[in-house]
Amino acid sequence: MLVDAFLTRATMSGDLSVAEPETEILEIYGDGGAEGFSDDKETQKFLKEFKKSSSDAAVKKIKENFKTLDHVTLNIGVTGNSGAGKSSFVNAIRGLSNDDEGAAETGVTETTQAPTPFTHPTMPNVTIWDLPGIGTPKFKAKTYLSDVHFERYDFFIILTSERFKENDISLAKAIKKKKLLFYFIRSKIDNDIKAEEKRRDFNKEIMLSKIRKDCEKNLKDVGNPKVFLISSFNISDYDFNKLIDTLVKELPETKQHALVLSLPVYSLEVLQRKKRHLQNMIWLTAFGSGAIAMVPVPGLTVACDYGITLSFLESVFRSFGLEDSSLQRLATRVQLNVMDLKAEIKSRFKDGVTHGTMKSLLATPSMASIITLKGLMSCAVPLGQLPAGAISVPIMHYLLNKGLKEMEKDARSVLEKAQLL
Repeated sequence: MLVDAFLTRATMSGDLSVAEPETEILEIYGDGGAEGFSDDKETQKFLKEFKKSSSDAAVKKIKENFKTLDHVTLNIGVTGNSGAGKSSFVNAIRGLSNDDEGAAETGVTETTQAPTPFTHPTMPNVTIWDLPGIGTPKFKAKTYLSDVHFERYDFFIILTSERFKENDISLAKAIKKKKLLFYFIRSKIDNDIKAEEKRRDFNKEIMLSKIRKDCEKNLKDVGNPKVFLISSFNISDYDFNKLIDTLVKELPETKQHALVLSLPVYSLEVLQRKKRHLQNMIWLTAFGSGAIAMVPVPGLTVACDYGITLSFLESVFRSFGLEDSSLQRLATRVQLNVMDLKAEIKSRFKDGVTHGTMKSLLATPSMASIITLKGLMSCAVPLGQLPAGAISVPIMHYLLNKGLKEMEKDARSVLEKAQLL
């Protein structure tokens, strides 16, 4: 078997450490060994690549797919009438407050005079466009889509803080006719709650249901559109996660990747969503990084594609909001000293994804750990079907899961300190 060959070679070369306990692997993968594994279909997709072509060709294709995912663009068009809260929403889904540097300008009058792009602060390939309100003198309803260059956007968000008006409905029909995706958001829900909560018969759930049904009734001419109730000042509350669930189901796979990684980490639910998504990426990374015999990197005992491995771990670090700029924005939001949040990052990644942390993570696991890996991996991947050069794949899969778990623990601690759990 493949891992047997690796064990023999590693033992003879003296590469194996005996310090790492076997229980550490069980902690990464869980008692059943299933945590962190993609489903069988995902695994078989990669194995198929090896079966139908040479190892080098298959790995080249996997690396191309990885590069595509890393650079895929996502353009979101946000529109609505003056005062609907477009700019606040544009800021919120980028993890910014309205007074942060780089935030979209907000105001009670129409502040957007032309389609204005706002780049995501940590993912430059994701752009949220603040679009002028429909029906203004410069952007008439009949020519609105062509005026804002509709073909630029992957989907549209149509906002209102009251009832959806005739222009909103006309726009939705025009977008639908062009077979583009669009979603209705009823914004400023926190304002509605504040206005009603002093009533003796106030019931939040009944009130939210009433608003939703009223919006749906108002939009019946569009079909049966989903309406999401959102507060830009408490972005993770109300229907935000339902909106993301819907987008993940309806967007193309590559766009889903960009969307999920760009979400601000302001709740445990978002953190868990990112973790699950990144776990599914680990097979792609492990195959692309360790599936052929690589030239060893000085200081590392596991032969791998250093660039792919580094890129994945940096993506995790940024996506979990652990880099300095994200921590500073979070600290400002929750009124804490940023150093208090940074102090919660206690893993090897406390100073970021550096060569030192890479060297520490990619040290070869102990012999006991690799034997355990062999048993766990054989349930998910028929190791005998892997090419002879793929001795690093199971080890890379484990080590990347290990890095992901360490950073997830750091992100949880940061959320807890910020009182967002």
